[in-house]
Amino acid sequence: MPARTPEVDLLLCCARVSKEAGSADHIGAIIRKGIDWEHLLRMASEHRLAPLLYWQLSGAPAPIVPKNILDRLRSHFDNNRLRNLYLSGELLKLLGELGAHGIPALPYKGPVLAALAYGNLALREFGDLDILLHRRDVLRAGELLTSLGYRSQYRMTKSQEAAFMRYERQYPFMRGDGCAVELHWTVAPWPVSFLLDSAHLWERTRKAGLGGGSVSTFSPEDLILTLCVHGSAHLWERLGWVCDVAEVVRVSSRDVDWERLVERADALNIKRMLFLGLFLANELLGTDLPELVLHQARLDRGVRVLAAEVSKRLFLEAKPQEVLEEVASWGFHVQSMERLRDKLRYCIHRATTPNSIDWDLMPLPAALFPCYRVLRPIRLVGRFGRSLVGSRYDGGNKQLRSA
Repeated sequence: MPARTPEVDLLLCCARVSKEAGSADHIGAIIRKGIDWEHLLRMASEHRLAPLLYWQLSGAPAPIVPKNILDRLRSHFDNNRLRNLYLSGELLKLLGELGAHGIPALPYKGPVLAALAYGNLALREFGDLDILLHRRDVLRAGELLTSLGYRSQYRMTKSQEAAFMRYERQYPFMRGDGCAVELHWTVAPWPVSFLLDSAHLWERTRKAGLGGGSVSTFSPEDLILTLCVHGSAHLWERLGWVCDVAEVVRVSSRDVDWERLVERADALNIKRMLFLGLFLANELLGTDLPELVLHQARLDRGVRVLAAEVSKRLFLEAKPQEVLEEVASWGFHVQSMERLRDKLRYCIHRATTPNSIDWDLMPLPAALFPCYRVLRPIRLVGRFGRSLVGSRYDGGNKQLRSA
């Protein structure tokens, strides 16, 4: 568990939609211990939980929350609600345009997750619109977005764009008003994108209400799997991602075939990632889980070790250096996999498969894109080497200064 400061306790207590009996009294008891309100607001912002913090604190007995703090949270809540309504309307327009051009699309996360799991668009923060497409349709969808005023975040020729599609997993677009859209052809984040095949997601869709209508999105089982893989890929650095899993389980648990879900996760070699996300939701937020699932998660020592690491890092204010963070992510990802062949495949994939940083640092014509598989390892070795030498040099300077 994270360090038990009153601020952490309060954020954990407020990171949920439901207002259970006695929760207001519990919140009041935590606040009476003394709260560093600025620190709490910073944590809520970092973990994308400010709307839920306001949702819960607005029901606390007055005047236990300082008025200026509640006013700031209310202003953020109202602004988030208006922005989310705007983005939801934009998503519905985009889906309509894609459908009119014969392009199947599945929105997920963003407003769809807010409506489906939180029941209120104002209660979840999101920064962009995520849409899953078939790979064959991505470039055509990109042209459509361009005609609607969006611009690609990458500057590429048509031939470079086609080569880019073989290596990347998403294509980001931005409009002048700040509306961001990410076109995905696989839902697993880049470092672990080889694990989760998106083809099966199209076979088990469900309807979710949005803006007075409905849109097709992932089944509850697929949504839980996707969220757990996403959180594990990003080392569960945000409590908001744990909250997403907790809320989906809360509203969908009765509709989930838990035995089939575990079997599918096992077949995809993401069972430990699934168990880790569910374990964190239970440990941090008290999410009710089927005993069989919780028992299996607790039996996996790897899950317990990874959960302890997540909990230790979750509320650290001093973030490690970027290179050290990247090295830590390699170790975390490898430990979250169970089969040796997948660990090896991951290391090879991450060492040789280019990403957006490589495109920007070393722009190559399409014909030379295969060279990235050689250039990327060289770049990584050079980057880690410079950081190691720099850290040793700084350490030596510190010793000289201390002498």
